[in-house]
Amino acid sequence: MRTVNYSELRKNLKTYLDAVINDSEPLLVHRSGNESVVVISLDEYNSIKETEYIMKSPAMMEIIRKGEDEIKRGGGEKADMDDLWK
Repeated sequence: MRTVNYSELRKNLKTYLDAVINDSEPLLVHRSGNESVVVISLDEYNSIKETEYIMKSPAMMEIIRKGEDEIKRGGGEKADMDDLWK
């Protein structure tokens, strides 16, 4: 994870924000005398929130566990990833 102090971030805000998006890497911003913050892309944030939502559902987690068990036993079927989005 990249790190930067608040003053440096202000001087080069566009560069740092572009890097967060283009590199898919969070940015840790140190603020003197204050708590640090992390800057992430909207896509990353949405992914985290989706994972959080799924993990809060006992029914969804049970489906995932059953699927993992089935795969470990050699079950399921192979699919072309491109076909999943058609």
